[in-house]
Amino acid sequence: MARRGGFPGGMPGNMANLMKQAQKMQRQMEEQAKEMETKEFTATAGGGAVEVTVSGTKKVLKVKLDEEAVDPDDVEMLEDMIVAAVNEALEKVDQESAAGMSKFTGGMGGGMPGLF
Repeated sequence: MARRGGFPGGMPGNMANLMKQAQKMQRQMEEQAKEMETKEFTATAGGGAVEVTVSGTKKVLKVKLDEEAVDPDDVEMLEDMIVAAVNEALEKVDQESAAGMSKFTGGMGGGMPGLF
């Protein structure tokens, strides 16, 4: 006796297609993640006095300071500019990552919870 709601002989065609699409989407997302690893994002603060470059994996790669920004009497201002530039560069990483993900999720926001 067959169970109600069961699918004798395997998954129905629509479910199989959905699984193939999900696998394809997962491969594309993995490719995007690898691509992000090679990208660099740069941001400045203080009118260019501080420049920070981060990787797509959110690692700080370089900090460049204009020597005029280095004032021993105002270290706090330099610290604030560095923080601002780092945060802006990281925001650029997040924006590019989100833009790439929206290609796969079709603008569904958080994607498909539990599926990936």
